[in-house]
Amino acid sequence: MAKRPPVSGVRPAKRPIGPSGVRSAKRPIGGQVSKTAAREADPGGQKRSPGTAKRLFADLTPKRSGKRLFADLTPKPPGAGGDGPTVAELIPEKPRLGTVRDAAKDCRACDLYKRGTQTVFGEGPRKAEVMLVGEQPGDAEDLAGHPFVGPAGKLLDRALDEAGIDRKLVYVTNVVKHFKWEPRGKRRIHAKPNGSEIAACRPWLETEIALVKPRILVCLGATAAQALLGKSFKVTKQRGTFVPSKLAPRVTATVHPSSILRAPDEESRHDEMRRFVADLERVAAALSQE
Repeated sequence: MAKRPPVSGVRPAKRPIGPSGVRSAKRPIGGQVSKTAAREADPGGQKRSPGTAKRLFADLTPKRSGKRLFADLTPKPPGAGGDGPTVAELIPEKPRLGTVRDAAKDCRACDLYKRGTQTVFGEGPRKAEVMLVGEQPGDAEDLAGHPFVGPAGKLLDRALDEAGIDRKLVYVTNVVKHFKWEPRGKRRIHAKPNGSEIAACRPWLETEIALVKPRILVCLGATAAQALLGKSFKVTKQRGTFVPSKLAPRVTATVHPSSILRAPDEESRHDEMRRFVADLERVAAALSQE
């Protein structure tokens, strides 16, 4: 006698999910799943406990970080690495320079935090009229925890003084807040941050600009200029000129003071310093006109 067909309307049991998250192979009609197929479908080969499915999908469950829902689902720039929250998640909902600076101390949004000694945030008056933006902290800044305190910073201080700009009234910061370096013997040599690292760190700088609201923003070097003004901006051709931008009422760019230190000889350093001071004098003149 033929077997009775199964009662209609009864849903067959779903195929079990193995610890790897892959459904086990479908049982063929009239036979059993081979051991090879079973291993391919469930490499772990372990008995599934009632809580397995819950653990399998735990990483996909929306979580609450502070007051931000779905915080762990915020995308990061490709290639930035990092094993912490994005910068956007770290910035307080009602930011102030002090609270943002404190939040930046624990930034792990890109892999550079693994190389740097500490986060080097911007410094200066809360309502500074001029903001200077460099590329990244150097070796001296990384150790001290303050921007522009190394050889390039000392040269910048001298240039500002010659241009008639009070250094104490200027806010100084960098596009990237951690020191990227490569070992060379016992020395730590500057390495240029890549686009992903700059993108990961950019919200810190954008927040600084929004809070300080400088009348004049000066980009120091090609990395800062292209990060804020676009890849097509050429410091060599457009230095010292004011360009239209939503970042501040007046925006300009010049060389980074470290480039002057790298000049091949004393005469070249003198000429580059003179041009650098001339660019800053244009900034001072623009301040006096407003």
